[in-house]
Amino acid sequence: MSNEKSNGRMEALIQDLLKELGESPGREGLLKTPARVSRMFQFFTKGYRQDVKQLINSAVFKEKYSEMVIVKDIDFFSLCEHHLIPFYGKCHIAYVPDGKILGLSKLPRIVEMFSRRLQVQERLTQQIADTLFECLKPQGVGVVMEARHLCMIMRGVEKLNSVATTSAMLGTFRTDVKTRSEFLTLIERHHDL
Repeated sequence: MSNEKSNGRMEALIQDLLKELGESPGREGLLKTPARVSRMFQFFTKGYRQDVKQLINSAVFKEKYSEMVIVKDIDFFSLCEHHLIPFYGKCHIAYVPDGKILGLSKLPRIVEMFSRRLQVQERLTQQIADTLFECLKPQGVGVVMEARHLCMIMRGVEKLNSVATTSAMLGTFRTDVKTRSEFLTLIERHHDL
């Protein structure tokens, strides 16, 4: 289906949703809402239209570096697949190279690609770790994500200060307590999200 056809179909669905909510899609403030919401969902789900191999491209370099590489506090926003409500927070990534390193800017791009899909935080965390482990073949990968879920804040239990933390540890991050501890110590937070 072409993008134009899918956008038109999505706009019609949003117009129907507005009617189901008891609104009048023809009133002034809502006239452009279906188009705006359609564009918003296209943006929020752009990760489905991205390929990790193209994203990484030629940013894998041979390097004899074998100490931990960490990029922390990567902001991310995603949509909870259960309610289509945002969750957002910080992602911390580390890996121990085994002859190959990745251009540092690619780590946030990988986070962005997977977070711009309908997600659960657990799967998002694992997808990032698995992708890095597969493309770099490092000694180990560690990913920790901390997020606030609007589905917990705005509805349901309505707990404003809840933060969900997930982790994925592969290779030496799973098997070596010292490596895992070093990573967790280095990303320790001293401020709120």
